[in-house]
Amino acid sequence: MTFAFSGAIGMWHAITTIFWKDLKIELRTKEAFSASFVFALMVLVIFNFTLNLTTEEATAMGAGFLWIAFAFGGVLALNRSFALERDENCLQGLQLAPIDRGGVYLGKCLANVVFMLITELILLPLFAVFFNVDITARLGYLVVVLVLGTIGFSAVGTLFSAIAAHTRMREVILPILLLPAAVPVLIAAVECTTYALGGDASPALWFRLLVVYDVIFLTVSFLTFGFILQE
Repeated sequence: MTFAFSGAIGMWHAITTIFWKDLKIELRTKEAFSASFVFALMVLVIFNFTLNLTTEEATAMGAGFLWIAFAFGGVLALNRSFALERDENCLQGLQLAPIDRGGVYLGKCLANVVFMLITELILLPLFAVFFNVDITARLGYLVVVLVLGTIGFSAVGTLFSAIAAHTRMREVILPILLLPAAVPVLIAAVECTTYALGGDASPALWFRLLVVYDVIFLTVSFLTFGFILQE
């Protein structure tokens, strides 16, 4: 029991250390947020001015546009996840640090979730204005879907970001690895978001898929991150 308690304390220390480190760096530089927000905003603006949708069409199709913007913006944010460690030759330092490797992953993943959620919550009212969509009908459900979808996207994205950090062309490798693996969570998030925006079809199956995807990829990534960090 003492060993388990010590392990839990070590895990929590690793998570909080990595999370606050990334948060402080982002608050100082704002590189990940600014790049992610501007790119996602441009995607929404292009869709808005390219497609002349009625309110009904926007309600039916808007969730897809919204999550395309979130996904593309999220890729840019995730690309920065291990960029500083690689550029400053700190990846070896993470390997040698006396902290749990799983805690490093969870800390990175938590930081990415927070960065992406801040961007999404700012973009959401802009999306409502651009597409003339009511986001308040099922706002609580919408927020839960955003959180679950972002956790799933960040869970697999953080793992692949660590893999891509070891390559010369990480900006190209990350989306190639991430987007196919993130298709299930994106489809489920789109279906649930469509319902949250006023759709009629029940998304119970898709909501369960979101939860299962989050649990599976968080667990698998947590267990394999130590091996990836060593490569």
